[in-house]
Amino acid sequence: MSIRLYKSYTPGTRNRALSSFDEITTNKPEKSLIRKNHRSKGRNNRGVITIRHRGGGHKRKYRLIDFRRNKYNVEATVASIEYDPNRNARIALLNYSDGEKRYILHPNTLTVGSKILSGTTIPASVGNSLPLSEIPLGTSVHNIELIPNRGGQIVRAAGTSAKILAKEGNYITLRLPSKEIRLIRKECFATVGEISNSDAFLVQSGKAGRTRWLGKRPTVRGSVMNPCDHPHGGGEGRAPIGRSRPLTPWGKVALGVKTRQTKKLSDAYILRRRR
Repeated sequence: MSIRLYKSYTPGTRNRALSSFDEITTNKPEKSLIRKNHRSKGRNNRGVITIRHRGGGHKRKYRLIDFRRNKYNVEATVASIEYDPNRNARIALLNYSDGEKRYILHPNTLTVGSKILSGTTIPASVGNSLPLSEIPLGTSVHNIELIPNRGGQIVRAAGTSAKILAKEGNYITLRLPSKEIRLIRKECFATVGEISNSDAFLVQSGKAGRTRWLGKRPTVRGSVMNPCDHPHGGGEGRAPIGRSRPLTPWGKVALGVKTRQTKKLSDAYILRRRR
């Protein structure tokens, strides 16, 4: 993947940097694998806004992604590489030898026509999904299960991968993209390779309207609000916060405070915290 830069022809192109979509091979998704996608736009069942700055945006169809990869020992051929509006990674359409079709997250270097497998005692090549215990040390993996047979839950964003560091007993030591080092059961499946679209973090929309197309509404700073609307509000001109530390709109401590539960069951599997 590469980034397309624009010259300053208009105010909207001055800082625009978008994906070139070079790797996309088709514009139309597989009809049997798309569903309606109702987005709540930040509102609860009573219509009250519970998450701010969401709403509008272009209508999307949801693509059914196979995170489980539970079609074992059936060869699949990569039919196309497609854009998915619901994630920053690309997706690949697989045609299985028995006629079934499924979408998966597109691993880097996997091309149209490649053959991939899922199961045990298979080669640890890019795109193949197999238990962590059968993948060699130092291999990059993604779409990793936390609980066997539940399906991949972590390392699913564009350009991410985890590295296998050690194997001991029933657990595999992984270094995650956040630099956290964690233990995961050896029976859990993972897909070999790094997820494509590694330049996704370089994308700049260039104008507010493009951000609105993504369903994001404007954000107003607390310091320009009134005291009744935000703890940082009020004062004459550009007044300081006026509190001992930054706060959220609801008075809770913000910026740098850890919000993870102090006693969580998964603490026992984390060898080194993320930075």
